Amino acid sequence: MSAVSPTAVAGKHAEPVPRSAQASRAAAYMNPYVAGAGLGLVLLASFVIMGRGLGAAGAFSSFIAWIAQMISPEHVEANAVYSDYLGDQHPLKAWLVFLVAGAFVGALVSGLMAHRFGFAVDKGPRIATAGRLGYAFFGGALAGIGAKMALGCTSGQALTGGALLNTGSWIFMMMVFTGGFAAAWFVRKQWI
Repeated sequence: MSAVSPTAVAGKHAEPVPRSAQASRAAAYMNPYVAGAGLGLVLLASFVIMGRGLGAAGAFSSFIAWIAQMISPEHVEANAVYSDYLGDQHPLKAWLVFLVAGAFVGALVSGLMAHRFGFAVDKGPRIATAGRLGYAFFGGALAGIGAKMALGCTSGQALTGGALLNTGSWIFMMMVFTGGFAAAWFVRKQWI
């Protein structure tokens, strides 16, 4: 017997929609407070063991520097932007590359263990899959450009900077949430 979840669209009651067999046997989500405390412990372990915090943007910069070096080594050597990523060691041996790879593998294993792994595009009923993917690509590109301009990503600012009690990091995160809530008003109808 599969579980069902009723849906309501524009104030009208719609027929119950059966959930997939995989979703009905998926493990319950972790309590967000427990997950947050666990993330804090991972951040603390990162400081103690590696001497630095968490972040992800540098991993992608290392990857791009590696690709650029394979294509045009002369250009890379003459460009100061790549100098931070092309030191004495191979760019893909950077700490953040292993951090991002570990996060990916950990998420994959977690999804498989909880029976949540699958390929899907989460979207509301009022937007096509292509539109949703287009918005996701555009938003991701803006976030990547912003992370490069800010010399760090949201996770680095929020987790590492926040843990170090950096005033700029706390102001940044307040503005992220303020901007997110403000922008949600404009796109809310795509999700309901």
